[in-house]
Amino acid sequence: MEQQLKRIGTVITSLNQTCDEMRKHISLARQDTAPVLEEASTLMNQKKEAETKQQLLDAFTKHFVVPDDDILVLTSLEDPINDQFFEVLARVKQVHRDCEALLGGENQRLGLELMDKSSRNLNSAYQKLYRWIQKEFKSLNLEDPRISSSIRRALRVLAERPSLFHSCLDFFAEARDYTLSDAFHYALTDAVSGTAGDSNVKPIEFSAHDPLRYIGDMLAWVHSTTVSEREALEALFVADGEELARGIQAGLSSEPWSRIDEHEEVAFDGQKALSDLVNRDLIGVSRALRQRVELVIQGHDDPVTCYKVVGLLSFYRTTFQKLLGPNSNLAELLVTLEKFTFGHFEALMKDVVSSLSTDHLALTPSEDLSTPQFLIDALEGLTSLMKTYEASFGADDTESTSDENRFTPVLRAAFDPFLELATSSAEELSNATARAIYLTNIHLTARTSVSEYSFVSTTHLNPISTKLSSLRIDLLEIQHRYLLDESGLQVLLTALEPFSPSSVAKSSTETEKQDSHPLESQPQQQPNLADIATLPAFQPEALIAVSQQLDDFLPSALMDATDNLKRLRSAAFVKSVTEEAVEAFCRDFEFVEGMIIGADEARGKVDVTRVDRGSETGAESEKGMEEGENGWGLRRLFPRTTGEIRVLLS
Repeated sequence: MEQQLKRIGTVITSLNQTCDEMRKHISLARQDTAPVLEEASTLMNQKKEAETKQQLLDAFTKHFVVPDDDILVLTSLEDPINDQFFEVLARVKQVHRDCEALLGGENQRLGLELMDKSSRNLNSAYQKLYRWIQKEFKSLNLEDPRISSSIRRALRVLAERPSLFHSCLDFFAEARDYTLSDAFHYALTDAVSGTAGDSNVKPIEFSAHDPLRYIGDMLAWVHSTTVSEREALEALFVADGEELARGIQAGLSSEPWSRIDEHEEVAFDGQKALSDLVNRDLIGVSRALRQRVELVIQGHDDPVTCYKVVGLLSFYRTTFQKLLGPNSNLAELLVTLEKFTFGHFEALMKDVVSSLSTDHLALTPSEDLSTPQFLIDALEGLTSLMKTYEASFGADDTESTSDENRFTPVLRAAFDPFLELATSSAEELSNATARAIYLTNIHLTARTSVSEYSFVSTTHLNPISTKLSSLRIDLLEIQHRYLLDESGLQVLLTALEPFSPSSVAKSSTETEKQDSHPLESQPQQQPNLADIATLPAFQPEALIAVSQQLDDFLPSALMDATDNLKRLRSAAFVKSVTEEAVEAFCRDFEFVEGMIIGADEARGKVDVTRVDRGSETGAESEKGMEEGENGWGLRRLFPRTTGEIRVLLS
């Protein structure tokens, strides 16, 4: 047992030694392998990090790095502008936008480098696109309805660079300006544009001798070209207006210096931009149009034609204002030409008036006192002007007032001066009747001309009618005086002046004033009708002469009175004035008749009193005196009655 225990102890000791040696070997081995394992672990970690970085690099490269082949497509001038170009451009723009995220890290170098590179590539791409569009514009046919969609797409993309886009539009406007100017010149001198080879079509300048047709043809060509240009540019620039607006808005964000006001929000107005572009395209045409219109107007001296041109220009001005806007170059040009032409019209009318004012023969009234020929000619021209205006504006003249409308300046130039000249020429007539007849003829003719058109009558009819009313009063007084003078009744009226109601009323008024101051009052006696018989005009010989003159005058009185105004051109006017004058004459005669009857009655009362005082035989003396009264009665010497006068003058 002891030996077994010893052997076991020996074995255990040996095992312990072996274990210790193994522990030593393991410890030594561990010491030897620990760095390797640690290095291996490090390498594994590094491998994982490298794989992660590789994935990130691949993703970064795929997103932020554009292949050289694509960059070549984007920047090489030899490569065409196609769908691939726009795809690469869109990717580079996306890279450029995403670079902003890289700038948010601590290390901004990569982001800055990528942004700089993408910016250079984008600039090169936009420059390439700009040059390509310019090249396409040179060969672009706007009259072709199938305008390339790639050009429209290129323009929408280029709008993101406002400076290049506007530069491109400037180039386009210059090219179109040259093209349209050349086409206008061709239409003027060779043939109407687009109809080459048609022998029936004549150049516009063939009608240069006719200003109205010449200017009308030019304006018609410009209008047709403007409409065509607008339609073509609308298809090119405004068909996708929202896309273009978004491009311009994006461009203003990338080029904030392009804004006029940095605080103002800019909204793209496609129609306004279109009108502005059409205006720029037609600058050369507008310049040529202005030169030719001014030249042909300056060389023409017919006022009526000039005013017709004014109406034509006004019509096209309204048309272009609706087409391109009121502030467009063409609309403003036509406003200028309209003013220029109307100014020339006014100058022509002033020249005519100035020439007439020194023509004594033309201003001398004719023997028949008819309207002067120069006024008739002026009114004929005015009628043409009024017809032209009525055809253009008469139906819708909403600016008319009682004092002014759009035709009033024409009347001031083509009517008022001639009427004033004709009126002033009446001063050469010394005879008041002739002068009144002459002026009446003038104003009747003028009234006939202006009353036919409402836009003239509203401003000028009232003054003419007022003047005619004044002249009618003068003529009525002339006719009345003529009847009184020719009949001899004026002598009796003059003698009866103290007995007239107006004189009696005046005398009564003076008496009342004197009664209000008793110290100054004087006895006032009313006129005695019996005193009429003592007046020289009522002596038998004088009264018989007047009665005879009246009898001789009455049979032809109405005819003679009408003949007194025979040079007045309106029979109705003469009849009306004469009838009123006859009525006034009848009232005067009625007054004279009443005075004569009153005088006889008054004398009868006085004589009877005398007979009563001096009579010796009473009734016989009274009878003798009554016979004397009948023998010397005024009524017997002047037997005509008012009724007879009215019948004879009816």
